[in-house]
Amino acid sequence: MMALSPFHLAIPADNLSECRHFYTEVLNFEEGRSSSHWVDYNFFGHQLVIHYKEKEADQNIINVVDGKDVPVPHFGVVLDWDVFHDFAELLKSKSIEFVIEPYIRFEGQVGEQATMFFKDPSGNALEFKAFKDRSQLFAK
Repeated sequence: MMALSPFHLAIPADNLSECRHFYTEVLNFEEGRSSSHWVDYNFFGHQLVIHYKEKEADQNIINVVDGKDVPVPHFGVVLDWDVFHDFAELLKSKSIEFVIEPYIRFEGQVGEQATMFFKDPSGNALEFKAFKDRSQLFAK
């Protein structure tokens, strides 16, 4: 597998201070540069930026995957197996309201993975997942 380059993703936050608390204090992400309208975060080695933007109407789009209602759009990171489970325990200890609780998707099939979904205070959907065998990431 080739070396991965860190991605940069900028997402809207309709309440910057509430989202700043969520990413810093709840998810324990390291804060980088910031201004009165945006904040950079170390998102497992990637650059995530929350930008203030007035709230728009929620669309609540879902796609059924493995019998679960997956929110679209969503973003996240593929973590190492143990890091995923440690992160899931941290989130549970902080009473995160999951859209999809941590579970094993496609169990016993190609692409078996641990996954979980939750939303930030602005309604951005996040998915974190892990593969015991990362070579299954793009397996058919």
